[in-house]
Amino acid sequence: MRTSLHQLNFHHLLYFWSVAREGGVVKASQRLFVSPSTISGQIQELEQALGEQLFVRVGRRLELTEMGRVVLRYSDEIFSLGRELVETVKGQPSGRPARLVVGVDDVLPKLLVRRLLAPAFAGPEPLHVVVQEMPLRDLVTQLAQHAVDVVFSDAPLPAGSRVKAYSHLLGESSLSWYAAPRWLRQARRGFPASLQQVPLLLPTSDAAQRRELDAWLESHGLRPRIAAEIADSALMKSLGQSGIGVFPAPTALRKDIERQFGVRHVGESLGLIVRFYAISAERRIRNPAVIAMQTEARARLFAD
Repeated sequence: MRTSLHQLNFHHLLYFWSVAREGGVVKASQRLFVSPSTISGQIQELEQALGEQLFVRVGRRLELTEMGRVVLRYSDEIFSLGRELVETVKGQPSGRPARLVVGVDDVLPKLLVRRLLAPAFAGPEPLHVVVQEMPLRDLVTQLAQHAVDVVFSDAPLPAGSRVKAYSHLLGESSLSWYAAPRWLRQARRGFPASLQQVPLLLPTSDAAQRRELDAWLESHGLRPRIAAEIADSALMKSLGQSGIGVFPAPTALRKDIERQFGVRHVGESLGLIVRFYAISAERRIRNPAVIAMQTEARARLFAD
């Protein structure tokens, strides 16, 4: 019967790894200060646990089987990470960039994500960043499993969540409307009443921002013509750039949006505020890269 992860004896794995690296049982025994018979016995137990033969004898030499080479590759990684763990705990440099896994709520504007991530790459130490984009509920699960280090979202941790995590406000922004030249003059004339005279691009009905937009439009007595409902914010801007309709986006990103998509600012939805959060498993963020992103967001991105 094959072993499961919690039954795998890493001491046996170390003996196997040493024999494979040293080129034989005798050399490995001298390095590990144990008898050759002890090492041979431990490797046999590992093979029995895995249900695979790892070595084959060719004359006087031991050679790795095909499965033995697979196990060796994993062993190299396991013991490399083990050394890195010890060095990290001791405060010594590991020789490889620190790793940061960032979860991004898939409704966040890509321009905003780019601005949020920028300080992480500008730090004094090299950083290996992994970005995972998915719905917030899935990201919260990933956070609980320690698969991500921090989550960026336009909503705090959902009420009633069983996951122990904390929401840190990064900043807030009003929403503005943007248009390509085709609709710009008409959209600006008599704004916001003019929004009833032009086609609109809006988030899909399941988005929290959509509900707020609907309430704002209704408060101004507007029954606009919706040209399209789009879940992906980048696609919405791209369609807006091509003149399909007028679209909303955070005012804090105005310069980036105008520059990248060639659209112009129509007007600001006064009283309509969107907020952005970093969600972490710790009450006080300690990761230097996350602190840098949080500080930059508060000091510059959402400063106004």
